[in-house]
Amino acid sequence: MANANPLLSPPTLPYDLPDYAAIEPEHYLPAFREAFAAHSAEISAITRARSMPTFENTMLPLETSGKLLGDVARTFYTVSSADATAEIQAIEEELAPLMAAHQDSIDLDSALFWRIRTLHDQLEALDLDAEQRYLVQRRFREMAHAGAGLDDAAKQELTALNQRLSTLTTTFEKNLLRDTNDLAVVFEDAAELDGLSDGELSAAAQAAADRGLDGKWVVTLTLFTGHPYLSSLTNRTSRKRILDASRARGSRGGENDNTAVLTQIVRLRAERARLLGYESHAAYVTADETAGSPGAVHDLLRRLAGPAARNAEREQAALQAIIDGEPEPFPLEAHDWAFYTEKVRAAQYDLDRSALRPWFEAERVLQEGVFHAATALYGVTFTERRDLRAYHPDARVFEVFNADSAPLGLFILDLYTRDTKRGGAWMNSIVSQSRLRGTAPVVVNNLNVPKPSAGRPTLLTLDEVTTLFHEFGHALHGLFATVTYPHFAGTNVFRDFVEFPSQVNEMWIYWPEVLDNYARHAETGEPLPRDVIEKLHASEAFNQGFATSEYLAASWLDQAWHSLTAEEAASEIDVVAFERAALADIGLDNPAVPTRYSSTYFAHVFSGGYSAGYYSYIWSEVLDADTVEWFRENGGLTRANGDRFRTRLLGVGGSKDPLAAYRDFRGRDAEIQPLLDRRGLVA
Repeated sequence: MANANPLLSPPTLPYDLPDYAAIEPEHYLPAFREAFAAHSAEISAITRARSMPTFENTMLPLETSGKLLGDVARTFYTVSSADATAEIQAIEEELAPLMAAHQDSIDLDSALFWRIRTLHDQLEALDLDAEQRYLVQRRFREMAHAGAGLDDAAKQELTALNQRLSTLTTTFEKNLLRDTNDLAVVFEDAAELDGLSDGELSAAAQAAADRGLDGKWVVTLTLFTGHPYLSSLTNRTSRKRILDASRARGSRGGENDNTAVLTQIVRLRAERARLLGYESHAAYVTADETAGSPGAVHDLLRRLAGPAARNAEREQAALQAIIDGEPEPFPLEAHDWAFYTEKVRAAQYDLDRSALRPWFEAERVLQEGVFHAATALYGVTFTERRDLRAYHPDARVFEVFNADSAPLGLFILDLYTRDTKRGGAWMNSIVSQSRLRGTAPVVVNNLNVPKPSAGRPTLLTLDEVTTLFHEFGHALHGLFATVTYPHFAGTNVFRDFVEFPSQVNEMWIYWPEVLDNYARHAETGEPLPRDVIEKLHASEAFNQGFATSEYLAASWLDQAWHSLTAEEAASEIDVVAFERAALADIGLDNPAVPTRYSSTYFAHVFSGGYSAGYYSYIWSEVLDADTVEWFRENGGLTRANGDRFRTRLLGVGGSKDPLAAYRDFRGRDAEIQPLLDRRGLVA
């Protein structure tokens, strides 16, 4: 019975938060099937209409359609990414081709496309406001881009490709999660982890205990190639074990190997691009982004790669000089870079970043840093709702209020790593705001911070502080977007624009009144010493050669794979040789600076939504760096500045061309020089 399924019952919790306490895994597939049927019926009602298309009989019912499916999907995919038990993974595998087929049934519907195309052709004659006009333009563009204009035979082929790709990307993610868990590094003796703090050792002991390995220590792996512990572990063998394990993911043979999976994904994406009239998957993707073409992306990446590589070589020489002065010198290798970087940082700036963790206690960073900055800038406040349960006991629910005390939405923070959570950090929505539907936003931030044993504080690295501010920037975008039509809700903007608001939010980490508020010693309450803050500022551009190179290398790998034509992708490809050639092509083949992600664990592009789009971080950073300059020139952390940024940029969601929104905020297009200055990229 439908009434027995909480996913098919009217919401009872505030802000339509799903009743996760009542939802069992067996509820999901029946709810999806009913939601698919309901959505199909809603679309059929639009296309069966005998009257000529109008905004009211086509666009409005299209925007109100699919609500049940959207609700069920957001509820499920929140869990499948953050708490993917074996049962949830099995459901996701079964669901993937069903979801792809249903989406194609909408995107490729000829009758629906005809109605939208008719409106698009008559756009100048229609009496529509700006958001309505843009809705017609975007819906037409997206359906055309998806293949709605193809003939029936081509659509059938496209649907088969999409279903196969949905299955393969799900397999890639499942393999990666399992292999990441399998490759967690077990240490028998705490001495092997010399250099870690008490809190880090506690987290490693807790991770071992969770696996039934009492008396041992387990270091779980991060999504990216490196690991925070590499900067402080004194034992070179331990550093090597961790980095080797990280780089081995998805490439060891056996059931978790992703080599064949990713080459199939590349081949099918290239075939799909050809079917849709594009030379490559990269050409297909960028055609509907702000970049416009792979050429524009490649030009930017090549422009930055040369200076980044040269900076990295200079940094490498400085690291090697430190090693050469030791009693038993050796050639610097990748697993040594972070450790000796801290030695150089200590020598040049008298700064030990690993010693800063006691000043970054997680709860204080959240309340007195992240939330404090948002309150100062936008007037919003946060109240924890312990009466509301999210999808996991570690996920905390906060109610968000505007400056006038009017309720805005819910923010959920899921801080800690676990074996059922995919790697990395991300934001997603459970409920999207829409005036048309009368819904308010519910947004989630996920991180993967090691959880200390009971009673110990969670002390963050500076990188984890950065991640928390970054992901909260996405959350603010999702909370603040105020649109009529669900299609434009939250972060539904171009992929190479979506990182911009999150990167801007990172600026407040070092802003004096924010830093002084949250950077307090966990035991003494003393603020971070002023001289340390000055050293942090002085060292901001330090190691940017490495950081920029590893990121650009991953971006170039993404472009290299997805710039292959269908004929090129159909050939037998040796993944290791392909990576080597691609990195040599752009001059980022330094063995001491491994790519931030190798192909077999590059989840952003082979199971996430960044295929041919990983460049978007640096593309968005051009806007970000330019925006930071604007804030500095206009008084920084003020309500007036926050209101302008919220109203003209965050608040429009996807309801306006993003570059037009940027010009409205900034008064001009972005300039690249602030980015070059920030990263120390000089020729």
